[in-house]
Amino acid sequence: MRRALELAGKAAGRTSPNPMVGAVIVKNGRVIAEGYHKKAGRPHGEIEALRKAGKRARGAQMFVNLEPCCHQGRTPPCTDAIIESGLKEVFVGMRDPNPLVAGKGIRQLKRAGIAVHSGLLKSECLRLNEVFVKYIQTGMPFVILKSALSLDGKIATSTGQSQWITGPEARERVHRMRDQVDAILVGAGTVLKDNPRLTTRLKKDKGHNPARVILDARAEIPLKAKVFHHAKRDRVIYVTTSKASTLRTNRLHKAGIFIYVLPEIENRISLKKLVKLLGQSGIASILVESGSGLNASILKAGMVDKLVLFLAPLIIGGEMAPGVVGGPGTKNLKQALPIKNMTVTPVGADWMVEGYI
Repeated sequence: MRRALELAGKAAGRTSPNPMVGAVIVKNGRVIAEGYHKKAGRPHGEIEALRKAGKRARGAQMFVNLEPCCHQGRTPPCTDAIIESGLKEVFVGMRDPNPLVAGKGIRQLKRAGIAVHSGLLKSECLRLNEVFVKYIQTGMPFVILKSALSLDGKIATSTGQSQWITGPEARERVHRMRDQVDAILVGAGTVLKDNPRLTTRLKKDKGHNPARVILDARAEIPLKAKVFHHAKRDRVIYVTTSKASTLRTNRLHKAGIFIYVLPEIENRISLKKLVKLLGQSGIASILVESGSGLNASILKAGMVDKLVLFLAPLIIGGEMAPGVVGGPGTKNLKQALPIKNMTVTPVGADWMVEGYI
């Protein structure tokens, strides 16, 4: 099962909105075939492994991190192929949360006389496909808030300097995160201050560029900003209000940029409505890479699922230096936001802190 998870993870960022699935076929204690789902629309991991095993699959065991599908989608049901192959036993990491499956695949295999064991390395399987689990059950994207900060919690100096708080290893890890999500969300402040490209730049791999979602309630971002470049190649979504002129939106539209004009609530765009719209457009995961203002707003809206903080061995100091989360903050510790299932991993000279809300 660990090998199945390893195989599945090879397609991170390539299968959305499908799950990542790896399959290993074992016979007489030896691995005879393995496969994984490489991309949405391509054969599932079970099918890849069965094709490689051929007739040797009869009487063998399969280890797969997610319950095999039993419905016709862009590809045929995996359960049919498993039954036809003559496999005698299937080990499943977790049930498929998709309402079209949700245990039906396991029951179908059992009715065909195949022994099925479910729940092997379940927590690891759930974490691998945490984006898929949320999206298939709610239609809402899985939202990750990422930030780089000093030991004293500052994301920039009092003059706004923030490049670079963390080292090259941490920055490469961020690009790997970009490579694995559907969209990046930034606010106008970040664009105006840094003029970022928000592309994926990896040393060894080409990577893929996620959609760029730009929040600009006051319509103040220059039209020549780098985030608007290559919009006809990589998806760009510009989110604004009625403050944006028709001339501005027309020019952006002609450049291939998608425009969302949303109403203001207390002088702010509703992040709940925006995240819902992004989910409806097929975006299953969002990486928030912004400043303390947008961080505070999206946390307050209850839209964040996971935090990833890169902690650098630096002390910046200064009352005017911004922290990770802006706004008024909580008035007492009982209102503080608890972080669950936290892990800390060294990344170069820095530390990556991950946790769930």
